[in-house]
Amino acid sequence: MADTVKPPTPAPKEIRALSAAETRRLLEAADGDRLEALYVLAVHTDMRQGELLALRWQDVDMENAVVSVRRTLTRSGGRVAFGEPKTKKSRRSIRLTPQAVEALRSHLERQLRDMEILGDRYRDQGLIFTTDTGAPINPSNLRQRSFASLLKRSGLPHMRFHDLRHTCATLPLSRGVHPKFVQELLGHSTIAITLDTYSHVMPSMGDATARAMEDALA
Repeated sequence: MADTVKPPTPAPKEIRALSAAETRRLLEAADGDRLEALYVLAVHTDMRQGELLALRWQDVDMENAVVSVRRTLTRSGGRVAFGEPKTKKSRRSIRLTPQAVEALRSHLERQLRDMEILGDRYRDQGLIFTTDTGAPINPSNLRQRSFASLLKRSGLPHMRFHDLRHTCATLPLSRGVHPKFVQELLGHSTIAITLDTYSHVMPSMGDATARAMEDALA
């Protein structure tokens, strides 16, 4: 009898997404930060934390404004390691905004200065976002030190780093961008996942559907 009883579906985690005004405050607070470009990309590209920390300069084509997600960084047993993206769909190419390209150019200039100053002490692994000496950034350190400090400077409440991904998804959806485009940006395996996660931020779609039906039958 117990075999026929379906276990309760766990309640989805509450999504915390920044408004457009809050997002501007966050990026203004990040201005001049050594990881400013990381936060610009997080908001503009919807990349996961591990995907950002695994990025190499060879993954970026600034001339054509495209970044390719090919791997991710994870932390296990106190050590960080690079591996495959979360799903096949997670391997994707993302169009960069002009602001993201400019942030990456400035970041590269800063990194080259650091390499020149540190010389042999800089462990160059081709990574875009690194510690002061070129090593991979521990995800916990990013969240607990850099991101927590940034939220405090911007006067925003506590949130998860992953909520920047929700922010990047909700801003275009709330402005009528088709969910299929957002699905590709997020790297979701199906559009159903995108719709199930973000349907609450698309209140105008029902009205638009009703108007389209009325126009078609008028």
